[in-house]
Amino acid sequence: MEELLHYCWKHRILPLEPLRTTDGKEVEMLNPGLHNRDAGPDFLDAKVKIDGVVWVGNVELHTRASDWHRHGHDGNPAYENIILHVVAEDDETVRRPDGKGIPQVLITIPDYVKRNYESLLHDDVAPACRKVLGSIGRLQVHCWLSALLVERMEMRTKQITERRTVLEGDWEDVFFVTLARSFGFGKNGDAFEHWALSIPMSAVGKHKDSLMQVEAIFFGQAGLLEDDGLTDEYYVRLRNEYHYLRRKFGFAPIDPHEWKFMRMRPQNFPHVRIAQLAMLYYGQRLNLSRILNVKDVEAVMGLLDTHVSDYWTTHYTFGKESARRNEKRLSDSSKRLLIINAVAPIAFCYGRYKGSEQMVEAGLELLEHMRPENNFIVRNWQAAGLMPENAADSQALIHLYRQYCSRRDCLRCRFGYEYLRQTPDFLREVEDCKG
Repeated sequence: MEELLHYCWKHRILPLEPLRTTDGKEVEMLNPGLHNRDAGPDFLDAKVKIDGVVWVGNVELHTRASDWHRHGHDGNPAYENIILHVVAEDDETVRRPDGKGIPQVLITIPDYVKRNYESLLHDDVAPACRKVLGSIGRLQVHCWLSALLVERMEMRTKQITERRTVLEGDWEDVFFVTLARSFGFGKNGDAFEHWALSIPMSAVGKHKDSLMQVEAIFFGQAGLLEDDGLTDEYYVRLRNEYHYLRRKFGFAPIDPHEWKFMRMRPQNFPHVRIAQLAMLYYGQRLNLSRILNVKDVEAVMGLLDTHVSDYWTTHYTFGKESARRNEKRLSDSSKRLLIINAVAPIAFCYGRYKGSEQMVEAGLELLEHMRPENNFIVRNWQAAGLMPENAADSQALIHLYRQYCSRRDCLRCRFGYEYLRQTPDFLREVEDCKG
């Protein structure tokens, strides 16, 4: 309930009658202040008029007035500059740490706001705010999706920066690990990242002119060359080569049990994806500067176009021959996902690192020039009436679902705000129209 009280104060969702302190003085909110999500008062630098006098300072909110003492604010110097105590239940008089009384105002949260909030918290159908989405202006939707997209890219920038720290600042290695993670296409993302981090790319670079040696290192580091019982000729060649290189460079493979195969189409097996990555590396396309210098989606897709060596055209795993499947090239949909999940975030992050707004924008523009993704999250938003125009929009909606909707963090969402402020009559009207 305290979160909802914060929300009502921040967004001025207040009773229609004039506000008064508990001792009868008239209160006018001029500025609610800056919502403080760190330690200390709830709202900083607020401005209120109490009994005709303007006060500037901090505001503290509690469900019950007695929470002031329960939380130890009466002895904390950080709360000396409180100009107003806002409560939903007046059960005690409070004082600052210096002993002086604090003006206290009782705010009653409107019943319809409480009901709307409960609906957002407990509705089983996602998104819970679907009733109001059709009434929100296009510009407002666009502004919120743009903000969400930047949030998502900043979150990915943090992840990429953490990889850069582990890799001691080598951006080429960072790009390889980021792209490799995306080659896991969700299910094997963690395993691919762990695998890529286990590969000393400087050692691979000494053998980049030999596809067989590149494959030996890649498959060996994946822990997929440890079966002594396999007599497949190509497997034995790779295994022998890897054992030689392992002794030479001190390689340590990952645990092969990290790889997942259940409920997965054979073309998505780790063996096939690793073979495609090996071909990309051998073709010298895993080059950050080349990727960053291309100007449009089609050019990036051209750089990501890859196939597999001849052995893998008739195999999905070692030792088990299958029908020939062309060259097992990356599909266009797979390449688009790699751009969305690896190339665009790398461009955005590298642009932030270099202080280049042009590069940051280039990363965002890649998403703006691709069709929206098609997954259950995006389809849920479409069913609710919100149609993404491009991959930038679908990425924003995925972020909204995962970081807000799934956590029921509706009070930080602009769509949630629109839902909370609607009257019961409006929501009934919408329901009737849909019915």
